[in-house]
Amino acid sequence: MGQNSKRRHYQAWVLAARPRTLPLACASILLGSGLAASVDALNMTVLVLALLTAIALQVLSNLANDYGDAASGADDEQRIGPARAVSSGLLTAEKMRTGMIVAATVAALLGLLLLVAAFGNQWGQILIFILLGAAALLAAVTYTVGLGGTPYGYRGFGDIAVFVFFGLLGVLGTYYLHVQQLSWLPFLPAAACGLLATAVLNVNNVRDIESDAPNGKITLAVRLGRTKAISYHWALLGLALLLTLIYLVALPVPWVGWSCLLVTKPLTDAAKTLSHTRDGEMLTNMLKKTAISTLLYSVLLSIGLVLF
Repeated sequence: MGQNSKRRHYQAWVLAARPRTLPLACASILLGSGLAASVDALNMTVLVLALLTAIALQVLSNLANDYGDAASGADDEQRIGPARAVSSGLLTAEKMRTGMIVAATVAALLGLLLLVAAFGNQWGQILIFILLGAAALLAAVTYTVGLGGTPYGYRGFGDIAVFVFFGLLGVLGTYYLHVQQLSWLPFLPAAACGLLATAVLNVNNVRDIESDAPNGKITLAVRLGRTKAISYHWALLGLALLLTLIYLVALPVPWVGWSCLLVTKPLTDAAKTLSHTRDGEMLTNMLKKTAISTLLYSVLLSIGLVLF
């Protein structure tokens, strides 16, 4: 394989891994760790391993998405957004399947190291989290690949999965790995983080309504229709803001933690654009803005909690 060929091959894998999505995968880990810091239970080894595990799971999900959309025909010439590796012919389906196996193996090994770092020889705790990790692996693969049937992402259940894995499970699971106990208050920012991550998915799905529906990719946005999907988007943002306000007042969080509300402006700007344009390039930019704002929300709130 020549130098140029190797470079193209490497670029194809980078394209399939979709590095721009990786910061969003870290949002729930950072927030869960910030919540742990607020009760003086932050474990840096757990934080690092949790971030690496989340990144590996996100890469696996992206590879599976690339493979699944190509196999189903959902990626065609009408698709908006960056090119996909398999459908564009940069990688074969066989190579992508191999890549998925490698990513799943790496995620599983990192997850095991994480559990040992968090729980030591508490095998009951480790077993519970192994089951949760297996569920995360399964969810990452079957979103667009499916398991003995239609992928759940093609039947409008992707929003639920994102809310659970990027919100409740991601934040509260990380918090538990540090603290090894739960309370009701962290549920509020965990749910808010999940709602914002779901809003990121909704921008993507609203943008792709016209191309998804003819290809049998029946996302929640397709089911609702554009007008109701936009109302749903505003509801996601509003509820996330409300839960955050309740948490900030109830804890109470120092004023520096309130800086997380600064993301309200870019989030609402993106939602307004979503409401008034169908331009694919503009909506792709709003997708990025919503994703960055979600990450910034977690970072700013976490900083406030660390300084609590």
